[in-house]
Amino acid sequence: MDFETLSLDPSLAPSYAPGTLTVPEGTLRELSRIAFERIAFTFPKTHLDHLRHIALNPVNSANDRMVSGCLLENAIIASGGVYPLCQDTGTAQVFAWKDEGVVTGADDRAALAAGAEDAYTGRNLRYSTTVPRDLFTEEDPRNNMPAQVLIESTAASMSRERASEPSYRFLFCAKGGGSANKTKLTQATKALLNEASFTAYLEREIAALGTSACPPYTIAVVVGGISPEQNLLALKLATAGLWSAEGDERDRAVMGVRPLRIPEWEAKVLEIAGATGIGAQFGGKALACEAVVLHLPRHGASCPVSIGVSCSAHRNLFARIDRNGVHVQRTVGDPAALPGLSDAAGLAERVPPGALIADLDRGLNAFRAALSGIKPGTPVILSGTLLVARDAAHARWKSLLDKGETLPEYAYRYAILYAGPAKTPEGEVSGSFGPTTAGRMDDYAELLMSRGVALVTLAKGNRSAAWAASCAAYGGFYLGTMGGTAALIAKRHIVRSEIVDYPELGMEAVRLVTVRDLPVFVLINDRGEDFYRDLP
Repeated sequence: MDFETLSLDPSLAPSYAPGTLTVPEGTLRELSRIAFERIAFTFPKTHLDHLRHIALNPVNSANDRMVSGCLLENAIIASGGVYPLCQDTGTAQVFAWKDEGVVTGADDRAALAAGAEDAYTGRNLRYSTTVPRDLFTEEDPRNNMPAQVLIESTAASMSRERASEPSYRFLFCAKGGGSANKTKLTQATKALLNEASFTAYLEREIAALGTSACPPYTIAVVVGGISPEQNLLALKLATAGLWSAEGDERDRAVMGVRPLRIPEWEAKVLEIAGATGIGAQFGGKALACEAVVLHLPRHGASCPVSIGVSCSAHRNLFARIDRNGVHVQRTVGDPAALPGLSDAAGLAERVPPGALIADLDRGLNAFRAALSGIKPGTPVILSGTLLVARDAAHARWKSLLDKGETLPEYAYRYAILYAGPAKTPEGEVSGSFGPTTAGRMDDYAELLMSRGVALVTLAKGNRSAAWAASCAAYGGFYLGTMGGTAALIAKRHIVRSEIVDYPELGMEAVRLVTVRDLPVFVLINDRGEDFYRDLP
């Protein structure tokens, strides 16, 4: 793993005496701030290499290559430090391994959390967390806190030259809601542990991942665990890259147990993912770029099995403090300089063959008429005005209808894009702006479409059969917007944005945005035909 040593204020430098590493409290806070800022805007080279390989590999579908090209162009834009890689800049999560002999004299969790808060409040990141007021009421803390911090105590490594070399090791993770929502734990039995049954399990669960978490994915599968909690922690660390990177073997024990890694089944996971036909969002072979399969000891009567993903915004960063300073995993500050990457990113500029060019400002009915009968999978290039509303706004609309009141006039006039942008940088039109998972709004299908609302929606991922049926019944359409390209969308495609309702909802306020040449795909048409359901 490629680390760089940070140049910090001398007061933050760790000091070393035989067997003891002293770390100032402020060092932890500054390291956390730097780490979360870095992963909001840049990737390690290994992840960019995965995307570049997909974009330049001719065996992949045209849509696989275009999506990967857009993700690389997105990385180039985000590396400028203005637009985060994804609009969902995630929750702040820190995993740490602290050797005996490391002394801080501080509340390490509080210091690491404070650094994360510095990053989220000081940069153009999004506040995604809510905190409870009672069982049913939540509010936005306006700082993206609390952070999740887990610190494990470990023994210092031994060497011939010195009795012990204590160090403090970290894995910083910014986890978005879309990929977190794909975590699934099954309490299975021994009957699953044979080739035929386990293959069938993988085929079913990998296909069920869909695209709403923004592939290409890193897919992790964990079998066993002395408890479900141990299984899920191993899954989390696997999706974050703990077994994919060169690192300290001591840190690969989960709650004191070291999993067995199964490389032959990792290859099988990638094979099954490619065979789904889902691809990197709009059909193809590139649903996954990496896989990790682990097996843990278990109670003979209990067999927890989990599956989860890290999305195309693979925001995980390793760091280390030792006698030589503070070291952070190197990320790529200028992706365009990598060989072949600009060529791959150039695929983002191509208009897909056969694309419909649509002007939203001709009116919603005219747009629906232009889409009528179009085959799912057809690309559309959109310009004009969209209404932006997601979970909280939909809940308020339902509350109005439940009380017998009418919906706001704007709800009937526009196609609805589900999104919640990051903070707007000074002097820019919008913050990083990407689509929200569509399926979370599926329960509103009949309620809204029967009233002439949500007849055209835009988001990411697959939708339920109920939504497709409502499209067929009421002449609706669902269009897929590319996930994982929030910096690209904000910089290239949004030319105007204004809040029109519920400003107190923060990033979930209702907005009107004007887009220019935004590429989308028809995923469900007015006959109820569904692109993902009908994949071969």
